[in-house]
Amino acid sequence: MCLIVFDWRPDALDGPLLTLAANRDEFFRRTAEPIGWWRDAPGVLAGRDLLGGGTWLGLSRDGRFAALTNYRAPHEMRADAPTRGTLVSDWLNGSPPGSVNSTHATPLEYLHHVARTGDIYNGFNLLVGDWTRRELGWYCNRSNIAPTLLTPGTHGISNAVLDTPWPKLVNKRAELGALLARDSMPLLERLIDLMRDPRLARDDELPSTGISLERERALSAAFIETPEYGTRGTTALRVVAHGDVIGVAVAERSDDNGSHRIVRPGDFERSFAFNVEREIRADETV
Repeated sequence: MCLIVFDWRPDALDGPLLTLAANRDEFFRRTAEPIGWWRDAPGVLAGRDLLGGGTWLGLSRDGRFAALTNYRAPHEMRADAPTRGTLVSDWLNGSPPGSVNSTHATPLEYLHHVARTGDIYNGFNLLVGDWTRRELGWYCNRSNIAPTLLTPGTHGISNAVLDTPWPKLVNKRAELGALLARDSMPLLERLIDLMRDPRLARDDELPSTGISLERERALSAAFIETPEYGTRGTTALRVVAHGDVIGVAVAERSDDNGSHRIVRPGDFERSFAFNVEREIRADETV
């Protein structure tokens, strides 16, 4: 993912806990599967990078969530670095009980586990959540900020640290906030449409990240379109509390229908809805 905006309300007793819209930007030649339940991990709902084997955003039936964006630092890129997408899928898959990144670990514990070896990866931002705990954490391996749980509010991540005021992040975060002020439960299609915005930022608004001015311009759009690289798909996610029940609804609009041929404008859509299959934890009173 290269642009994620989201509204996080963990204290909601009845209503949305999380409303999120995200664009995945990638080279068109890199093959991937659209969102779906994984055959080899039936509890995981995500797209899949067919080169690295991981994913950029996903959910699990038991209430876990993770999403990742790359951190733009072109002069620090290492060809031999491990794939970052497994940081998402490892959390969603879980591990045997007792390991630090097991199903029973908290988001913050998992992020601290990732941070211990964070320097072996190219730059990334990682969001990790657990809806049953009402916790959402963030870590960036190019930031001096330790892994942290996020406070309520509307946030955004692009290819720099959380809430860095790049024009597209500022604009889309504000648009999401305005949309939710009018309608706390907008259609997922409306969230997707919000992100399919090809407008470029003005030159005087552009960040300086070590790439050419022409490239900075092209990447300043929320919806990126260049001959070889661009927005491959958009995901909208809503997590809602209904008393003790947590409902999840997710939709994806993709420019690849699974045939690995990019078609513009993208119109291949998939949607899923389910209730979190919650288990009583050992630290809870029955």
